[in-house]
Amino acid sequence: MTLASTFRTLSLAALLATTASGALFAQTLTIGVRSGPASMDPHFTSTGVQAEAAKHVFDTLVKSGDNLQLEPGLAESWTAVDDTTWEFKLRKGVKFHDGSDFTAEDVKFSIERIPNVTGPNPTTVYVRRVKAVEIVDPLTIRIKTDGPAPTLPNDFVRLFVVSHTAAKDFSTKDTAGDGFNSGKATIGTGPYKFVSWTPKEELVLTRFDGYWGGKEPWEKVVRKEIPNDAARVAQLKAGQLDLISRVPPADVPTLEKDAKLKVDKADSVYVFLVEFDFRDKPALVTAKDGSPLPKNPFLDPKVREAFDLAIDREALAEIAMEGLGKPASQLVTDTIFGFNKTLKVTKADPKKAKQLLAEAGYPNGFKVALTFTTDRLQSDGAVGTSIVQMLAAAGIDAQANGQPSTVFFPARTRGDYGLSMWGWGTLTGEANYTLAGLMHTNTPETKLGGFNVRGYSNPALDKLIEQAAVEMDVPKRRTQLEDAATLVAKDRPTLPIASIVSAWAMQKAKVTFTPRVDEDTLAMNVKPAK
Repeated sequence: MTLASTFRTLSLAALLATTASGALFAQTLTIGVRSGPASMDPHFTSTGVQAEAAKHVFDTLVKSGDNLQLEPGLAESWTAVDDTTWEFKLRKGVKFHDGSDFTAEDVKFSIERIPNVTGPNPTTVYVRRVKAVEIVDPLTIRIKTDGPAPTLPNDFVRLFVVSHTAAKDFSTKDTAGDGFNSGKATIGTGPYKFVSWTPKEELVLTRFDGYWGGKEPWEKVVRKEIPNDAARVAQLKAGQLDLISRVPPADVPTLEKDAKLKVDKADSVYVFLVEFDFRDKPALVTAKDGSPLPKNPFLDPKVREAFDLAIDREALAEIAMEGLGKPASQLVTDTIFGFNKTLKVTKADPKKAKQLLAEAGYPNGFKVALTFTTDRLQSDGAVGTSIVQMLAAAGIDAQANGQPSTVFFPARTRGDYGLSMWGWGTLTGEANYTLAGLMHTNTPETKLGGFNVRGYSNPALDKLIEQAAVEMDVPKRRTQLEDAATLVAKDRPTLPIASIVSAWAMQKAKVTFTPRVDEDTLAMNVKPAK
């Protein structure tokens, strides 16, 4: 062999090696997210980031499209047999990651498992209407409900199906975490298989070539949890990440000017809410000198209206959220079934707020801590801090009590906050999901008001929510939900503040991305750039 031919051979080998390496690299997708799951058990909690991670590994009976439209998932079709029975026809030929067949037994097991393993922000909200589960045949299941349940298919967009064989020994609160976090029970039918999870660091997935919905383009997906916004942006700019979620608003203009990067923005269903505690002795609420108040000030409608008028939603959306927000008039956004178009955004009026406080017996205000999340949703810390300043301007001695979400949610469930702010998304596309969970009197026997931990109760509102929950006539149900929104706006148990406009940034030469209104950053919505 001549020197020239040897050189050509070596060059070809090097080229092939480089090409193979590039192809391998191109098949790995690395995503930077602000926060990740609290567990790999999809039934542990109902938070959005939990579901976002779970959707890669586990499927649901009904899928939620990019705009929350209902689509066939593990169920090919569903029919209301009668007012209290839904029948779901299951998809044929679906395999779990371990090669076993998906059947109705797995659906029944998953529904009945949820109450035994759910933790904070309980996932029982998605199966609260289920009274009994009947297996007709391996690919047909009937759900008996506790009354007419028109929104059961909406609820089932968050019913993740686990393998009844893989999870059978990991379905108590004591065993579930070990089974799913280790991977022993993390066997789903989704497009990706579980490889490993390091809490607060990263989730590693590999493609499931036998996925019923078709093979994904990414051989490997790494979801890195990077709560520090600056670090997430820096790693994207350095080429260490292919895509990042929840781009800090301040960085959007700079990233849009970077020729190597692309920024996508979309309205989301998440709304920042301020909640009042209605119990006799709310936590972190006192007279200005720190002494106890004779009664809970939030029980007075004038006090709640004063807080409402103290908050400048326009300024929050434009300044605190740096343009990536929209003032909110109600608990749900305008894409949600049951949104009331007649309700208007409250205009700030600090002068009237002071007047109302004086009329309520608090001419000098009182002391209150506003507790809010600082790491869950885009701008949550900035919005919480800004609201505190606005309350102070209206004569209220307010203190900022920002908390990480891992601290905030368990404490909120315990009722530790007299005044709080956090973000809620109507993830089923139906307003009754939000009203039934947050606004209805907490009634364990009916499983309504599961997220209402502050003692709020309004019989008239409860009646509307209950009527909408069983009304099969669509126009009537819409009217009931709109009327409920009007009652909430009048009574002000919760103040809607602003909805979020989400931003993602990515390597322009490598990926394209389709945003979702629920803010889920899914590998399935990321495709190789052409």
